[in-house]
Amino acid sequence: MDGKDLAEADSGAVDPGTLRFLKVLVGTLTAVMILGLIAIVALLVIRLGPAPAPTLPDAITLPDGTTPLAVTYGAGWYAVATDEALLIYGTDGTLRQTVEINLE
Repeated sequence: MDGKDLAEADSGAVDPGTLRFLKVLVGTLTAVMILGLIAIVALLVIRLGPAPAPTLPDAITLPDGTTPLAVTYGAGWYAVATDEALLIYGTDGTLRQTVEINLE
C-alpha cells in the first residue's frame, strides 16, 4: 500500500444517505424523549395535585376552659386535641367521644 491508499482509507468517507438517516433518527429520538418527559411531568401534576378539603362544620363548641392544640380529621369525624383530652366530633359538629389524656 502506498501513501495515497492509506489517505483514502483514513478519510472516513461516509455515505450521505447514512448520515441523513442518522440525522432523522437522532431528531426523532429527541422528540420522543421530550414528549415522554412532558407526559411524565403531566402525570405527576395530575396525580399529586391538591387533596380535597374535608367537610367541616362552620363552628364547633369546645367545653369551657379548653384550648385547642391540634386538629385532625378522618372519614366522617374530626378530632381536637387539648391539654387534657382528645375531643372527637362528627362532621355535623356533635361531640361523639372524649378520650382523657393522663400523662402520669
